[in-house]
Amino acid sequence: MPTIAFIGLGTMGLPMAANLLRKSYQVIVYNRTPGKAQQLLELGAEEAATPLAAARVADVVLTMISNDAAVEEVYYGTEGVFAGLKPNTVLIDSSTVSPDLARRLARDAADAFCDFLDAPVTGSKPAAIDGTLLFMAGGDAQVVEAQKPLLLAMGREVLYMGPSGSGAAAKLAHNTIVGINAAGLVEGMAIAAKAGIDASSFLQVVQGGGAASKQADLKGAKIIDHDFSVQFSLALMLKDLKLSSALTDGLGVPTPMLEASKSLFQAGASAGYGEEDLAALAKLYEQWIGGRIGRVKGADEEVSAAAEVQEAETDADRRKKKRVALNIPLMISIYQWEQAGSFAGQSVDAVLNDVSEDGLQVASSIPLEKDMFVVIHFQQETSLPPMTARIIRIERKEGQFHYGCLLSGLALYQRLQLKEYIESHG
Repeated sequence: MPTIAFIGLGTMGLPMAANLLRKSYQVIVYNRTPGKAQQLLELGAEEAATPLAAARVADVVLTMISNDAAVEEVYYGTEGVFAGLKPNTVLIDSSTVSPDLARRLARDAADAFCDFLDAPVTGSKPAAIDGTLLFMAGGDAQVVEAQKPLLLAMGREVLYMGPSGSGAAAKLAHNTIVGINAAGLVEGMAIAAKAGIDASSFLQVVQGGGAASKQADLKGAKIIDHDFSVQFSLALMLKDLKLSSALTDGLGVPTPMLEASKSLFQAGASAGYGEEDLAALAKLYEQWIGGRIGRVKGADEEVSAAAEVQEAETDADRRKKKRVALNIPLMISIYQWEQAGSFAGQSVDAVLNDVSEDGLQVASSIPLEKDMFVVIHFQQETSLPPMTARIIRIERKEGQFHYGCLLSGLALYQRLQLKEYIESHG
């Protein structure tokens, strides 16, 4: 059996290396953060002090590392893999990296008379533990075939994707779907919770209907139980979506759903949930609906999400949302339907009286009508983007019309900017 250098002992790498040891492979391990190898040493692994030391005595170098920068450090650092690689070594990177980096690694491996495969995986932590990962491999087809026994010691299937970089591209396309599915699951569960539907019952509907998905199976119960222990972290999901966004920009593929889910995970990371499981995206939605999606476990009871949401709504009825009193000049754009296929529009001066997360009050000398939609343009120094609002209340005071406006269809970035503005001026 070949000697394996396994570099990267994180959430995925450690159980993958453990499965190789259980299949009687000789494994030399290295991790950038010390102290993670103890379990593997007990299973019979050896530990190297540097990537170079691990690679120098191995027939196959297998890396599972968090991002492009870390992969570059492991391969190209002064004590990196390429610093002392012996000819005919096979390099396999199972990290999720950009296709450009995978192709560069393949070229440099060839220059060192070695073979390189980009072979990322799908299945997250449970599949890494069970040895049921699926590998999507890019590189020379004959090398992929020769390395199948090794890969199948950690997984259930190896699929050949094409030349170098193809495995990395397939993984990014796959994780785009994962991110969108996860965001959709959380959003649907938030809708159900806000409507007073029991989360466990709704999850059964999802799993038994057209919305069924692997994400529902993996994350549904975690969302309900507020168990955000890491199977696949929110930060890594965001990293993959950013890589996918860069890839699709280069390919010229429009990706509105990718961009929407990326912005949601960016908001989750900004809120401090990056090191939790990607299911922690639910915490954002719980802030927005004013209650838990799942159940709250106490010492002697469980409170349903529906009850908590109703309680939050009652609480909200007792107090208004935080409003910030202001006196800021702004412009209102008014659009009116004139005839088939055309609008007439004008802009008028107004003053912003106060603002909350849901709405604002503006004053103007121009008479407008209830239920009219307007676009609010803030002064540049506020750093607030234009926002669409519907006039829901009109009062006449001191020769001015005071319009209560409900903000409509705010994009996530607009809502976050408005929230930051309110907090900074409150």
